[in-house]
Amino acid sequence: MSADAATPVVPTIEVIQRARRDLGALIRETPAWEWQGYRIDARKPAGSTLWLKLELFQHTGTFKPRGSLLVLRDLSPEQKARGVTAVSAGNHAMAVAYGSRALGTNAKVVMPKTANPARIAACRELGAEVVLVDTIADAFAMVAQLEREEGRHFVHPFEGERTALGNATLGLEFLRQTGNLDVLFVAIGGGGLAAGVAMACKQLQPRCRVIGVEPFGADTMFRSFAAGSPQKIDKVTTIADSLGAPMAMPYSYALCRRYVDEVVRVDDDEICRAMVLLFADAKLAVEPAGAATTAAILQRRDQLAGLRIGSIVCGSNVDPDTFGRCLERGRAGIL
Repeated sequence: MSADAATPVVPTIEVIQRARRDLGALIRETPAWEWQGYRIDARKPAGSTLWLKLELFQHTGTFKPRGSLLVLRDLSPEQKARGVTAVSAGNHAMAVAYGSRALGTNAKVVMPKTANPARIAACRELGAEVVLVDTIADAFAMVAQLEREEGRHFVHPFEGERTALGNATLGLEFLRQTGNLDVLFVAIGGGGLAAGVAMACKQLQPRCRVIGVEPFGADTMFRSFAAGSPQKIDKVTTIADSLGAPMAMPYSYALCRRYVDEVVRVDDDEICRAMVLLFADAKLAVEPAGAATTAAILQRRDQLAGLRIGSIVCGSNVDPDTFGRCLERGRAGIL
């Protein structure tokens, strides 16, 4: 990144294309699908066309391997021998575990004890050693200790040029698959996904509006846009735990500020209703974070009439009990 965080390094389309070639078969080209059905047709913006980027079909069930694999590919043989570490409530840890196994290193991931048990089990099944601690703050402290004592390389969950570049390959794929879009909705946790997708989108289709989506209970980027600098929140309070980054950071914030036109917020009830609609009409079982963009499209329905709309379905790592509770909460008015 440049010395001035307000002018971040922006990879060209050629660099993004090269990154996609470098990722090769380790990353799936997930489908883009035009969502049609009697339920969504009755609720989507009038006269619109709605395209879903089905990134929930990516390895490990989310977009996360795109960025983490690019980071891991840059490691020297000595760094690979020492291994890597990561902090995560689930999806990033799973991606780092997958990438570490694929690229010949080893991962020790630190997760809070409150993390979903299915995600903890998945990390272990993917070959990672899992360290459980009480809180996310404890997790970051433990990762720092592992860096010092074991020499492990820290793979950040959302911040960094290589992470954003990996995520830009998702935007590149989606727009190549769909052609011109008028508006593109992308979820924001820490901002690494939105930063990458938006910088690819604005270079390929400058007129396409990019709308970031956050839950009210983890609206760090919304607050950062309002304040004009990266902000922190005291507590994450949303069912969309994958979007629960407690802070924004300089590089991803700067890219989002430059390329994301607007950040909108959705509440947990809206997310649950969107989960029901995706399940009932598109036959997709998504985690709450994966439904956030659908929730925002329904919220902004009257402003999107007649447009070609893109929506990134970013993940599907949810256990049956949690999924069932979300469907029960959101089914009123949908089923």
